[in-house]
Amino acid sequence: MKHSLSIFFSICCMVLFTSNLSAQTETATTSTSQTTISVKVTGVGCSTDIKTIATNVERMEGVSSCIAAKRGAVTRFDVSYNPDMVSEEDIHQKVQDTPGCKNPNDRPYRVKI
Repeated sequence: MKHSLSIFFSICCMVLFTSNLSAQTETATTSTSQTTISVKVTGVGCSTDIKTIATNVERMEGVSSCIAAKRGAVTRFDVSYNPDMVSEEDIHQKVQDTPGCKNPNDRPYRVKI
């Protein structure tokens, strides 16, 4: 009976250790696949434009953040994303497809390459 309990305890410890180790490995793999790019956008006129662009880009699957880093005639957004899930071209297209705040039918924003 003592041996059965000790074997059972050893197996439980190995299972817990192994599952914990694989979870740590998975987290490390996921965190390394983030990339940050700077996207320069023209046609941004007000803070509502900035908020609208950032919100639309952040809603994309694979994008973790979109922050206006520099405001002005050319506004720069720093975008962190997973390149396995979304491409740089997809992000550029999303910016340019964002409707303007004065007229929702306008698409005034252009990515400057």
